[in-house]
Amino acid sequence: MTTTDAPLTADWPSVDGGAPEQMRAMLFREFGPPEVLHFETVPTPRPGPGEVLVKVGAVALGRLLDVVARSGRHPYAKFTFPHLLGADHAGTVAEVGDGVTNVAVGDHVGVFHVILTGEDEFTRSGHADISPRVEILGTHRPGAYGQYAVVPAGNVHVAPDGVDPVMAAAIVGVGPVAVNQFERAGGVGPGSNVIVQGATSGLGTTTAMLARHLGATVVVSSRHESKRARLRELGFEHVFDAVDERFAGQAREAFGGDGAHLLIDNLGAPLVWEHGFDALRPGGAVVSSGAFLGHTVPLNLQKAYSIGIRVIGVRTGTPQTVEALWREARRGFRTVVDAVFPIAEAPAAHHYLESAANVGRVVLTH
Repeated sequence: MTTTDAPLTADWPSVDGGAPEQMRAMLFREFGPPEVLHFETVPTPRPGPGEVLVKVGAVALGRLLDVVARSGRHPYAKFTFPHLLGADHAGTVAEVGDGVTNVAVGDHVGVFHVILTGEDEFTRSGHADISPRVEILGTHRPGAYGQYAVVPAGNVHVAPDGVDPVMAAAIVGVGPVAVNQFERAGGVGPGSNVIVQGATSGLGTTTAMLARHLGATVVVSSRHESKRARLRELGFEHVFDAVDERFAGQAREAFGGDGAHLLIDNLGAPLVWEHGFDALRPGGAVVSSGAFLGHTVPLNLQKAYSIGIRVIGVRTGTPQTVEALWREARRGFRTVVDAVFPIAEAPAAHHYLESAANVGRVVLTH
């Protein structure tokens, strides 16, 4: 199956009969193009104390944690080969280690990829995302490109009724990032004016959908008309090109003459940044969780201090924002799944994500 005929949903995997001694896994033994990914048979991992073995149903792809990592350009990670990618995933609990009480065999769960290895001032203050004690599933330890994955019990959350493994994998990682972006900026709800630049990426779409779900007025942008058309199909009323010099005025008009309380810019493109910055209201905030199009942008310091603009970096989600994300999922929040590939077509999925053709998340199913 390909992106054109694969269903965008999946059934939760069955764990009847227990986990086998060996499993199939899509791994890689060297950096390179998507074709370095290949199937091998490897031992099935087993959970230790405080850990859970998950039979993986679906795993969402990320540009940094999958595509960039596979290419060898990940800025933080040093892999030991062979390596299993796969951060955000969902599946069925197959085994639990000693001391695990929050889930049981047979539970349908989503797995958050940020693993805390200890406490420090950041974890205690609710800013675990910037703690040096953080490890990333699929980066610092084996991920979910295999049939089974071992994860700490604290990273596993029972999925709400009506959420299948594809949707659970799609929201479990980027959803908490979006919540963290909102909370670090002071919160989002009815009366909030929010701009999401580059709103067609997996994170961008989820952030825009969550802001709308929470009651905000949302302006979204894309540099491509075909993608802007897709955003309109998704129900967004205010869809603009952030490179257009009219962008700030268009955004203010959408907000009834006011500016944005919050600007989400995960791109780092100078012109996009500048036009978004011009659309902020006094006391507004810019939040960045990525810089895929550039690392350096112009910053008008006179405007920043004159009207009290805040610039905030948010690396990822935290345990607290994971809990908040699942609360919203129980209230009906969902994101956009653009394409689903079988795990056997992981190289094709990587090519697809590299092409930036997606509007929403790209997911692999086992």
